[in-house]
Amino acid sequence: QVQLVESGGGLVHPGGSLRLSCAASRFTFSSYAMRWYRQAPGKERELVAGISRVGGLTNYADSVKGRFTISRDNAKNTVYLQMNNLKPEDTAVYYCNANLGYGMDYWGKGTLVTVSS
Repeated sequence: QVQLVESGGGLVHPGGSLRLSCAASRFTFSSYAMRWYRQAPGKERELVAGISRVGGLTNYADSVKGRFTISRDNAKNTVYLQMNNLKPEDTAVYYCNANLGYGMDYWGKGTLVTVSS
């Protein structure tokens, strides 16, 4: 069974930074694009950032462009989300996603990020 385990969330002041990690296992990590999503209270889950199999291509939601950076280390089977200049509206549960095709769509349990003074 595919496993995705997020870590690195927490409470941070506005303007602060956090680095999220997602450790993946039980699939060929380097063969798949990876994505970070988030879900704020009372809102739908939204795509935050995505990265191609070897990391050469990335994409971001407009709301995080210039502040967040997605990266991956295929040797460690881990994808990261560096979040800088955090804002209260970034408060959400952040989820790691691996879509392996053929209906195989996997999610981690999420890590909570709270941005508050």
